[in-house]
Amino acid sequence: MKLVFAGPSLYGAPFDPGDVIVRGPAEMGDLERAVAAGVTSVGIIDGHYQQVGAVWHKEILFALAAGVTVYGAGSMGALRVAECEPFGMIPIGDIANRYCSGELVDDADVALTNGPAELGFPPLTEAMVDVEATAAHLRAAGHVTPEAAASIVNSARAIFFADRTIEAIFAPLGPGLLALYQAHRVGQKTTDALALIETLKALPSGAVRAPIRDWRFVSSPFWTERDTPRSSAVTPL
Repeated sequence: MKLVFAGPSLYGAPFDPGDVIVRGPAEMGDLERAVAAGVTSVGIIDGHYQQVGAVWHKEILFALAAGVTVYGAGSMGALRVAECEPFGMIPIGDIANRYCSGELVDDADVALTNGPAELGFPPLTEAMVDVEATAAHLRAAGHVTPEAAASIVNSARAIFFADRTIEAIFAPLGPGLLALYQAHRVGQKTTDALALIETLKALPSGAVRAPIRDWRFVSSPFWTERDTPRSSAVTPL
């Protein structure tokens, strides 16, 4: 069984999931439950946090030790793979690889807020990684000057992630730059999320990756005494 946890990173993107099961953003305990259900390959893209426990490193290690192939991309998955790649978690896409290399270090660069599951987890704010990708594209294509591209990035970075709407970013910059941004927006999180879906689709059904043998999973008291209730939180990363 192939499974992916995603939400706003895939919102509005047309794609064929094939034999991949797509669920909402991951929460603490979701990956453990997936292993118990027999998943063989799993991708983490989006994840909830703040109101609930985020998918934690221990359950990723638990999955890897059980022989499950675990991929990370785009958002929460990119953050977790930067921390768990040495144990066998696999980065997919530009964002995840930049976190793994240390080029990206701030969790807030992929953070955003979104609407409810009933509406498909629509993003309500703009992630810094998408702002930076779009500004770089506008500059490279000659649509804006280097100074204008920098002003877009600086304006976005000055706004708290939960308030970083496109309208807020361009309020001090004017409608001209706003129009260019909307016309040429680069959704890097979506691009990476789709790459992860395609990676899972390409795997044979039932594919299992041998666990890394130079470490062992330790069942600590925090693991054995854990409590991972399900919630309906709406703040993903």
